[in-house]
Amino acid sequence: MFEARVEKLVVALKQTVCDGFLVTNLTNIYYLTGFHGTAGTVFISENHRLFLTDARYSLLAREQVKGFEIIESRQPLAEIAKLIRTEKLSTIGFEGEAVSFNFYQQLQTIFSDYQLQSQTNLIENLRMIKDEGEIETIRQACKISDKAFLEALDFIKPNQTSELELANFLDFRMRELGASGPSFDFIVASGQRSAMPHGRASQKIIRPGETLTMDFGCIFNHYVSDITRTIHIGQPSDEERTVYELVLKSNQAVIDAVKAGMKRCDYDGVARQVIAQAGYGEFFTHGIGHGIGLDIHEIPYFGQSSDSIEAGMTITDEPGIYLDGKFGVRIEDDILVTETGCQVLTQAPKELIII
Repeated sequence: MFEARVEKLVVALKQTVCDGFLVTNLTNIYYLTGFHGTAGTVFISENHRLFLTDARYSLLAREQVKGFEIIESRQPLAEIAKLIRTEKLSTIGFEGEAVSFNFYQQLQTIFSDYQLQSQTNLIENLRMIKDEGEIETIRQACKISDKAFLEALDFIKPNQTSELELANFLDFRMRELGASGPSFDFIVASGQRSAMPHGRASQKIIRPGETLTMDFGCIFNHYVSDITRTIHIGQPSDEERTVYELVLKSNQAVIDAVKAGMKRCDYDGVARQVIAQAGYGEFFTHGIGHGIGLDIHEIPYFGQSSDSIEAGMTITDEPGIYLDGKFGVRIEDDILVTETGCQVLTQAPKELIII
């Protein structure tokens, strides 16, 4: 699995001007090697597969990393420069989006005999298309989130439970179900706070007559889930029902339309058109979704891009309507794009739940 990913990177590297590539983003290092320590550097060229870490992780690296020369060093860049000096390289690529200016200055000093070339998203572009193992892991992460949501419905006690208590319940329950932790800071927002698309959990008590939005997810074997469900505490108003059904219709329209080859702008546009035609377009204030995988937000992103969606992408479908001073509704699923449509990975119910 990891060897195949390295080979794909080598092929991608040949489409650039680089004849060597430095990897310092730890998430990308995990993707290529399976190493999940906190100190690691990878260098790849035609003749070298180098993995460098310090003494804290040497044993871990020897257990996890295969197909690389494993080197213990506290000065990985200098060590790489020494090891490759007899190899006739001209241009060394690096992850431009992942390095600080200070780190770039170090590169300029240590690799002064080479041209340096920033390569943005070189590995991230490979990560967009998931293999079967990745898909199954994400599917399991979604199952954990689904179960935690259903159990949260029994945990919520109007006039007693706070948003923060609910967020903590979701976190701890998903850990009990096998997750290693939350995939992001949960959004739990009730009442007027539900009109905040990113309303993080607060000490506010959840009250009868309120809309309640829960946006949460977990990490399972390094991969993430990301799900949003909106429920109602007590009977909703006619407007709240109307908005909920509209967001659900928008969410389902995306599921019905998406397939490999669809333009990313059209993926966003399908959901936006449903909401705009009902007169709520100005209240859908964010993009329709994003890629998920090793990161909670990764490419592809959506908007005006004419690039195509491809089979094997795992992406979110999360339309929302936010009425300031009143309430907000968002419904989010994780989906796997196929050649002919999609598979919905998050299976928690989406009909309007009233407790």
